[in-house]
Amino acid sequence: MAKKEATTPTEEGSKKKLIIIAAVVLLLIIGGGAAYFLLGNKDKKVDPQTEAASLAAQAKQVGPMVNIDTFIVNILDDQESRYLKAAITLEVDAESTATEINNRLPQIKDAILLLIGNKTYGELRDMQGKLQLRGELINRLNEILTKGKVKRIYFTDFVVQ
Repeated sequence: MAKKEATTPTEEGSKKKLIIIAAVVLLLIIGGGAAYFLLGNKDKKVDPQTEAASLAAQAKQVGPMVNIDTFIVNILDDQESRYLKAAITLEVDAESTATEINNRLPQIKDAILLLIGNKTYGELRDMQGKLQLRGELINRLNEILTKGKVKRIYFTDFVVQ
């Protein structure tokens, strides 16, 4: 009996050591995986001239444009009545997309007005808010279109009061 009691604390101690070692190994694996995914792309060398040429080529590839006339939308604000006056130009990927937008202009305008009407003054007054709105508009309009897609949106008039 005495021998059995003497081995029990040793077995408990070795179990604790085994659990601690397993936890450390698991943390190292998780940390290594996280470092690989977060830092893995930094090892790729990018030639600045090649990247600049690629961006310039993309900038030269301007697609057909569709103008959406100036519109005024009430925006949300708790303290006073506010509105957005804006005009938008849509750059699309093909002429067929531009034709589809012109044919479905009431539906496109409705989607734009509903999206903007749910924004607050605080969301639209700074650059980050405008960029976020641009991205949301592109996504929303591309959900509606069937023949192509909107590549870029240009705000040609944007006044928030």
